[in-house]
Amino acid sequence: MLTKTKAIVIRHLKYGERKLIVELLTEEEGRVSVVTSVPKTQVGRLKAQYFQPLTLLEVELDVRQREGLQRLRDARIVHPYSSIPFDARKLSIALFLSEFLYYSTRDEQHNPSLFSYVESSLMWLDGCQTAVANFHLVFMMRLSRFIGFFPFIEDYQEGDVFDLRAASFSKRIPMHTDYLGAEDAARINTLMRMNYESMHLFRMSHDDRNRIIDVIVHYYRLHVPNFPELQSLAVVRDLWG
Repeated sequence: MLTKTKAIVIRHLKYGERKLIVELLTEEEGRVSVVTSVPKTQVGRLKAQYFQPLTLLEVELDVRQREGLQRLRDARIVHPYSSIPFDARKLSIALFLSEFLYYSTRDEQHNPSLFSYVESSLMWLDGCQTAVANFHLVFMMRLSRFIGFFPFIEDYQEGDVFDLRAASFSKRIPMHTDYLGAEDAARINTLMRMNYESMHLFRMSHDDRNRIIDVIVHYYRLHVPNFPELQSLAVVRDLWG
């Protein structure tokens, strides 16, 4: 069945000399793995630069439910980035988020709200002219709303701990070690109340930001099966901590 849909490139791998296997997050089909041929010259319709991480595309897919790899019939860039590829810090965030999304959305099916959130977030990052040091932190926490384990922040009271397994604040320390003490719980509560427009107002130290990103990654590892250590995390910690 031929399907036209918006798509976000998550990552690509070379497959032979002229083919790529591309992981896409699509609006209509969720996560899709596709195989496509890419010519060595610029003459061909599909070009290698279309498949750089987090590129926003409109694609035509030949979807066959029993096939592991779908066929990519056509693709075009719908929003060429104006700053992300040319800003080292924004690019570091994009490369980190592409790896993060590869694992956190691996089993996602049709989820237009999730797609819209990721798409609009990337367009905001590309157009932002203010500080973006907290962008990846806000992005990751808010993404959990669309995957299904965003905490109910209205329950928070000063001095509460945060149960990472239950995704909830509590006055009682749980009977396991996957929880945050009052100081870290307060940081997470603050983070979850940020949005992209207000996040530049919240100042964090190098250590605070690195502590929060470690907590968020651990949080995802508890809720997303087979979520591994992220190879790009060290770069983000160095640049944005």
